[in-house]
Amino acid sequence: MKGIIGKKIGMTSIFTPDGKQTACTIIEAGPCVVTQVKTQESDGYNALQLAFGDKKEKHSTQAETNHFAKANTSAKKFVKEFRDSSLDKNLGETVTVDIFAEGDKVEVVGTTKGKGFQGVVKRHGFHGVGEQSHGQHDRSRAPGSIGGSSYPSRVFKGMRMAGRMGSDRVKLKGLKVVKIFAEKNYILISGSVPGHIGSIVLIQK
Repeated sequence: MKGIIGKKIGMTSIFTPDGKQTACTIIEAGPCVVTQVKTQESDGYNALQLAFGDKKEKHSTQAETNHFAKANTSAKKFVKEFRDSSLDKNLGETVTVDIFAEGDKVEVVGTTKGKGFQGVVKRHGFHGVGEQSHGQHDRSRAPGSIGGSSYPSRVFKGMRMAGRMGSDRVKLKGLKVVKIFAEKNYILISGSVPGHIGSIVLIQK
């Protein structure tokens, strides 16, 4: 599996010559530096470790600084392994968007936007307990009954209730690479990609 680390820039539209519109997500993918090459003999599995995004060396630990120095590169913010990578890269080499081509089908992994603590109407699509009558003026967004009383005398696991919403790791499959701007390290992927603008995503094939 070959992949690359990127940052979500935003969304735009691409129009085909026949006038068809395609919504696309713009991702700044790479350049990523190969900071470690893992092999079956030394580590028990094959993988490429890629690093993306510069950061100040004073914000890095000594172990991180020495690790990146082996690849002859500066301190990086994000590090990710891609197992069984089909890329033939050595330590210190760079991976760019050129590993993909227009028309490729890819998978994108991202973290959805965090919504904080939300009620059942927003979190699960509940409709409330019904009309407001006989003094029920505060029940329009209430969850209603959540279980029995004397039996089972507890709330079952998985009960849909209020709680934290969002900030979930999500993988979208079957997305299409619409266009590549190699000089800017931009890749346009059809449809929406989870995460806020500026969030880190993984593109893999």
